[in-house]
Amino acid sequence: MTDDVILPRRGRLAVVLALIVGAVAFATLLMLGNWQVQRLHWKEALLATIEARIHAEPRPLDEVLSSGPAIADLEYTPVTLEGVFVHAAERHFFATWKGASGFFIYTPLRRPQGDHVFVNRGFVPYDRKDPATRPQSLVEQPVEITGLLRAPLVEKPSSILPDNDPSKNLFYWKDIRAMADSSGLPDDLPVLGLFADANEAPNPGGLPIGGVTIIDQPNNHLQYAVTWYGLAAALAVVLGIMLWRNFRR
Repeated sequence: MTDDVILPRRGRLAVVLALIVGAVAFATLLMLGNWQVQRLHWKEALLATIEARIHAEPRPLDEVLSSGPAIADLEYTPVTLEGVFVHAAERHFFATWKGASGFFIYTPLRRPQGDHVFVNRGFVPYDRKDPATRPQSLVEQPVEITGLLRAPLVEKPSSILPDNDPSKNLFYWKDIRAMADSSGLPDDLPVLGLFADANEAPNPGGLPIGGVTIIDQPNNHLQYAVTWYGLAAALAVVLGIMLWRNFRR
């Protein structure tokens, strides 16, 4: 008699606990879905801003920097800058471009303002890394560069990336401090904490190939939101079936 009373009570308690846990999980899944929807709206606004920004009229770098926002908030702003390339200090960033392996050539531009800006002049094939193989690209006269302002990274973006090897002039992520420290540039002329990606204007001799900026802003938030909402819907069906079966009993 006692077992007949205890077992149904235990069964009911298990059902109640399952419903509570299920309700908490359901609410959590809805919150995650809502969060991804918010992220979706934010990312769409960001992409729209970038799209409008990259097609804006280029402005002098100093004018852009004096506008107020932090460098990270000025990404992809078209800028112009003038100066003389310090070719002996160019840094080599391992990259692929249109299926070919090679390097992006980051060359300091010594500006009349008394500082340096690392300019991503573009891509060279693997066997053209040595500047001696592309002497025409080593322009000595002052130049005017038009390109996109880029922010440096504060840390390695992924653990799967190799570490930079400044001693071999080989970089896998854009560490502005390591690039500057290993370049041999004079300490009395500062290096600005930013990069400029040169546009597609041809360089003498055809190398480096400019205009290599990739607008890398993946937008998968809609897929994530659908996933979370789908899981919430599936859980709601499971909980509904559980309730229906227990009411039938």
